[in-house]
Amino acid sequence: MATERTLSIVKPDGVANGHIGHMISIFEAAGLTIKAAKLVRLTKAQAEGFYAEHAGRGFFGELVEFMTSGPVVLMCLEGENAIAKNRELMGATDPAQAAEGTIRKLYAESKGRNTAHGSDSPASAERELKYFFSEAFELVG
Repeated sequence: MATERTLSIVKPDGVANGHIGHMISIFEAAGLTIKAAKLVRLTKAQAEGFYAEHAGRGFFGELVEFMTSGPVVLMCLEGENAIAKNRELMGATDPAQAAEGTIRKLYAESKGRNTAHGSDSPASAERELKYFFSEAFELVG
């Protein structure tokens, strides 16, 4: 098994509904370590840049609006197979299809307001972490 780093985002609905602490507890109980974390309010330009791969899709504008509607918590998680583990802990994008006990089953309102984001591959994790964190100054260890 490989030690990996992945980006995790507590989206505006998760922050507004007070789920930051429980989500962090879920990650830590699963063996993931927080290597960096910050509470930020994304600008429209930051959200559009981060989700650029979805530009042109029907949901893009709604996604950008949602991600800029309130603060988010950006985290770098590290652990054995962190990318897959984080995605398993989050559950399916559609909370109606998410497994019991997953973050999205517990807290997501809908497919569009789904409380959490996690990188889906090593390449995405590297790109996403670099987008929000400076290796030299913000990541621990």
